[in-house]
Amino acid sequence: MNPKRKAPTPIIDNLEFIGNPFKRQSFNSAVYLVAPVSGTDVDLEYALKFLYSYNGSTATFNSYRREIERLLQWSWHINETSVLALKREHIEEFIKFCFNPPKAWIGIKNVARFKSKDGTRIVNTGWRPYVVTVSKTDSKKGVVPDPKSFCPSQSSIKATFTAVSSFYDHLIQENLVDSNPVALIKQKSKFIRKEQTKPVVRRISNIQWDYVLEVVERLADEDPEQYERSLFVMNCLFAMYLRISELVADERSNPVMGDFKKDHDNNWWLHVTGKGNKSRTVTVCNDMLSALKRYRKYQGLSTYPAVGEQTPMIPKLKGAGPVTSTRQIRRLVQDCFDAAYEQMKADGLGDDAAELRSATVHWLRHTGISEDVKSRPREHVRDDAGHASMATTDRYIDSDLRERHASGREKRVKDI
Repeated sequence: MNPKRKAPTPIIDNLEFIGNPFKRQSFNSAVYLVAPVSGTDVDLEYALKFLYSYNGSTATFNSYRREIERLLQWSWHINETSVLALKREHIEEFIKFCFNPPKAWIGIKNVARFKSKDGTRIVNTGWRPYVVTVSKTDSKKGVVPDPKSFCPSQSSIKATFTAVSSFYDHLIQENLVDSNPVALIKQKSKFIRKEQTKPVVRRISNIQWDYVLEVVERLADEDPEQYERSLFVMNCLFAMYLRISELVADERSNPVMGDFKKDHDNNWWLHVTGKGNKSRTVTVCNDMLSALKRYRKYQGLSTYPAVGEQTPMIPKLKGAGPVTSTRQIRRLVQDCFDAAYEQMKADGLGDDAAELRSATVHWLRHTGISEDVKSRPREHVRDDAGHASMATTDRYIDSDLRERHASGREKRVKDI
């Protein structure tokens, strides 16, 4: 059968199931292929070894696995060759393929590659290498994802270039290829647009945030068991602009109350392990400190965290231990957004509330940074946010846009 008419079989399982590839004696790629392709056992071996090197970050592993698996699927099924034989022109063909994959390769929802049955990992037949999605707003309107409308974002294509290039750098170090075909593509602008202006920072408005906080505070007063944790999470995301991954326990970090620490000047800081496994300290403002004290009072804890206290920062509502899934935090935040949206609508502010329908958790981080950068020194905001460079922080400064528009607002098109 034409490989474009049939969905390929998933290749690489989750990190906890693939084991340590450096300890394996053999790699059998035949199970993933209909017809034999020379060299795929080596492809599989070094793909797994490359990905295993990111076992310290599930997010990075999952991101790179997605891109490397797509490359393997295309190389084996469409190009019918080993990835070791791919040249610059082949990578360009692969990127073009990513823009317009066969409909049979496109799913309408994210599903796991494999699932467990009777103690055995089996293929999930609903998995596809590519997935088409619709926005949260369209989904709530009943819009259904359509494979015909698949179009990768610019960030997705950039991620493909990054992962595949890193993979070939790894193959060079293993003396399996002589050059990196991705690096040889001189005109990546054919695939990636260069933006002249700063990307728009997605954030909620001040009135939206005021409503969110007011509504969640009221809910916490009415039903503390359900909403005190939500109120604390919303304050963490906005006041300290934490990433969602910095609130949950994973193999990289386990956020606990003892991560809030007071220095010799009686200033409070939150010690965070963030993106790229980098540690940083975040300023705990007075309002955030008040939110912390309120939450700890509800939990029956001391007013302030003790040195080395191991109480989970964000505990599960049911059962013991910390929250380990970002999905739970996303759902919690969405519930807060939905409640604020309904209140704004009831108060006759439906138009102002509309954007809350499409807002995501990360918008709170953007909002907090955007507000702080108006009044705090940029380098202070940069360090609290964990930005690698000032250029990233500068994305949140929109004063130049306001001035630019003000200078052009009154320009004349014709003389009167």
